[in-house]
Amino acid sequence: MCSRVLALGLVATGVLVAAGPCDIYASGGTPCIAAHSTTRALYSSYNGALYQVQRGSDKAKTDIKPLSAGGVANAAAQDSFCNNTTCLITIIYDQSGRGNHLTQAPPGGFKGPEANGYDNLASAIGAPVTLNGQKAYGVFVSPGTGYRNNAASGTAKGDEPEGMYAVLDGTHYNQYCCFDYGNAETSSLDTGNGHMEAIYFGDCTSWGSGAGSGPWIMADLENGLFSGLSSGKNTNDPPISYRFTTAVVKGRPNQWAIRGANAASGSLSTFYSGVRPSASGYNPMSKEGAIILGIGGDNSISAQGTFYEGAMTSGYPSDATENAVQANIVAAKYATTSLTSGPSLTVGSSVSLRVTTSSYTDRYLAHNSSSAIITQAVSASSSSTLKQQATWIVRTGLGGGNSGCFSFESRDTPGSYMRHYDFALRLGTNDGTKQFAEDATFCPQTALNGLSADSSIRSWNYPTRYVRHYANVAYVAGNGGVHMFDAAASFNDDVSWVVASGFA
Repeated sequence: MCSRVLALGLVATGVLVAAGPCDIYASGGTPCIAAHSTTRALYSSYNGALYQVQRGSDKAKTDIKPLSAGGVANAAAQDSFCNNTTCLITIIYDQSGRGNHLTQAPPGGFKGPEANGYDNLASAIGAPVTLNGQKAYGVFVSPGTGYRNNAASGTAKGDEPEGMYAVLDGTHYNQYCCFDYGNAETSSLDTGNGHMEAIYFGDCTSWGSGAGSGPWIMADLENGLFSGLSSGKNTNDPPISYRFTTAVVKGRPNQWAIRGANAASGSLSTFYSGVRPSASGYNPMSKEGAIILGIGGDNSISAQGTFYEGAMTSGYPSDATENAVQANIVAAKYATTSLTSGPSLTVGSSVSLRVTTSSYTDRYLAHNSSSAIITQAVSASSSSTLKQQATWIVRTGLGGGNSGCFSFESRDTPGSYMRHYDFALRLGTNDGTKQFAEDATFCPQTALNGLSADSSIRSWNYPTRYVRHYANVAYVAGNGGVHMFDAAASFNDDVSWVVASGFA
């Protein structure tokens, strides 16, 4: 009978449906005290709001619910609400009933980039996926983006036992601190060793590390990323290369564990299970019980990653319970889908990008002799040099894994690409680094100006930001923000482009 409870759940209509991860945790005696997902319901009977979005055009908000109880998020409702404008994820609702919702993280030891010191919010369209063939959106965290709840209910305090899991994008990470999900300080400050217990994902080596060059699943226990007993390297903690990754961390008095798996197939492996770290301050633990996503306990905001779903439990889950949760995740059939829309681009073609804003339609995106990318008036009678500067060769995206996005190589400077740096567009020589590849990758979509023949071009690693001309200079700009070039006025027109044949 117990195995049946783990595998199945009963909804109010009496129809038997597959149990969700939090039904499985409850059956194992370690119920969820927080359940977050923008892609699906984590209980078989849950039909409430998964997350809230706010659109840029009028600042209106709406909640996105599953298509049915226990089901996948209603992505079509979001697409309709956000049509011809931008949308941000403002709330990730807690499905456990405890009200442990995640909202825009406030400043702490580090300030966020918003004018009031708060962190940025994530684009609502930065991480599209499918679950069993149905479209949904994850939470794409760029550096500076973060969510938090400093007054959570039911989370582990002190040395109390807890477990947590998350489904992440194993190809979206960096070496900075700290892309976390889990238990953190309630003050948004670093209050000492052992005051956190959170899943970390990335290839930071400032504290501990795993085998190879990463990225790794580790535990952020504050003032240390741990992969095992010591503060150094645990060679049993392998590098992760799965597009969809299941990450698990759990802890109880003088014992903790890290587990992980391919979220699309297979079973969990245990990378560490044993006593607490030998460094001072981690036995016993001093957990405080806040919940964070995408940031460190002191609001460290330099990391990046993508979150699809996760939960935290009361009590230390058994391996068997976690194995059943992993089977449920695999059965959800996470898969990639296109990041692009609107008029298609052909790899290898030469294109020019023409401004659509009234009174500026003779101007094209071009680089100048100092490698700045600006808009310039270009015509058939322009010089050969200017025509080449305004011509770009479409290349497969240098970064972003299987994103299906593109990079734009300079026609007259082979090996140099359009990239953003400090949000300004520049022409840069490809240095082979992961950072350059991601900064030089862009995702065309249906134009925000509503014209089907035009395209808007979104930054891959900052999907809230679009290629925009402002005072004839090109930026990756947000729809409203702290910079002058983020101004909301004429935003939709300024980020919409006619993609035409290249001049050269």
